[in-house]
Amino acid sequence: MTINQIVRNTVERLKAEGKVWTPDAYAETFCSEAKKAGFAVEDCSGIERYVSLMDKKTVEEIKQYRVRTTAELIRFLISKLSRMNPNEATILVELLNGLAKKMAQSIDLLHNPDASALAKKTIAILESQGGSTQIDLLKQAWANFLTVYDDSFLMKLAHFGSVDSSNLRSTIESLKFQASSGEAVDHERTIRLLVSSLVPSIAPTMDNATIELSQKLHNNPAYVATDECEKELKTAIAMRIALDKHSVEEMVNALDVLLEKLSAQLIDLIERSESSSSEIREVKRDLEALETHKPTDFKTAHKRLYTIASTLEEKVEVLSKDLKVHNEKVNQMGKKIATLESELAQATQASREDFLTKLFNKRAIEEHLNLKEAEYERHGHSFCVAMLDLDHFKSVNDTYGHEAGDAVLIAFAKILKLEVRTSDTVGRYGGEEFMAILGETDLEGAKTFCEKVRAHVEQAHFMYQGERIGVSVSIGVAQRSDFPSLKALINGADERLYDAKRKGRNRVEPA
Repeated sequence: MTINQIVRNTVERLKAEGKVWTPDAYAETFCSEAKKAGFAVEDCSGIERYVSLMDKKTVEEIKQYRVRTTAELIRFLISKLSRMNPNEATILVELLNGLAKKMAQSIDLLHNPDASALAKKTIAILESQGGSTQIDLLKQAWANFLTVYDDSFLMKLAHFGSVDSSNLRSTIESLKFQASSGEAVDHERTIRLLVSSLVPSIAPTMDNATIELSQKLHNNPAYVATDECEKELKTAIAMRIALDKHSVEEMVNALDVLLEKLSAQLIDLIERSESSSSEIREVKRDLEALETHKPTDFKTAHKRLYTIASTLEEKVEVLSKDLKVHNEKVNQMGKKIATLESELAQATQASREDFLTKLFNKRAIEEHLNLKEAEYERHGHSFCVAMLDLDHFKSVNDTYGHEAGDAVLIAFAKILKLEVRTSDTVGRYGGEEFMAILGETDLEGAKTFCEKVRAHVEQAHFMYQGERIGVSVSIGVAQRSDFPSLKALINGADERLYDAKRKGRNRVEPA
């Protein structure tokens, strides 16, 4: 039904009921017809839209007097105003005006530009005693502000502490920020280098305290910035030096004991030889003098030892019988020497071998790099360097535990051993990062090697406790002849590695 039809129905109804056509009668009949037709007309809302703006006491009085029309409401309000004490009404208006200004001034202090702008506008209108139209528009502006206001941006602070949207001060005081200057510190990369530096260079094993500190740093790289970590690091460094020193002392003492026994046996052999001559006894005195007055330079020691050796060579036949008698003791000493040599070789190997993957450690890798650099500078033999880093390795440790992470590193090291040539060198550079030194290889050949390693890792089954772990590797590779220095070469390979990471991982990026 249209509005025109409602108007026609209203006119016909007024005629039929014989009412006088006053504005109030027409309005009442029109609204009745509109309501019957289901047609919403704002002017027909009657007094409801005005009553909603009044205080509770006035609304109760309106219901008590059964006010139904706008005209009746106006007459009621005029009557109510005429009964009100003029002074009391003026004071009330002034008090409300003052309260509104103080509220607006308080809102202006809040850290919200929209609320502050509205508050300033409210104060200006109240001070200028603006009309009802301005106040009504202002009220609508505040209603709009309450509708669109969104404080969800506060949840961005949840990472730094608890958020209380009803108490901004409490929220700010609970925040905990880490002090920083300049760019963010790459703790994980620093930790890899730091843990590598804690590994003893001569002693075969790390002490328990250093192992625990390494585990703490792997689990929480930010721990390196704490005072407790600084104390533990000082202790770990002192322990590393002490372990290396103790190992050296043990090796030197073992050699000293061996030399003492050898000297004693030789002197005893000379003394008990039936054919000892004045020359042999002179050898004995020379040996004793050499022990008592040790030479301070190599040339003197060499000359004296050469004289002794010459004399012994001349008299060796005289001593042969006694030497045969003591052959068994000499054999036993030989076995001890072989054992000590083996232990010394193991200690030397341990100082150049990564304890987990059994590949070369960073120190050994750097030694090979220096050798390759010397060959390049002397003969122009170019070589390539590949930096390899396992993708998302931290998530492997977090999901399956560090034992699983160690198993992945060991398995990856085996893949590298299978793929490299005898002329190549691979080692663990730190953490999950590895380096391959590819001799007599150009960039294309190095890319081929890296792609083989990448594909092998992608297709391999990394298993831990019956569960397969998905692993991939990102690789950056660079050729020595393309860079001005060895340091620039390593940086170039490292930058290509991070390019591979940024481009989606599981890929090879050449420099």
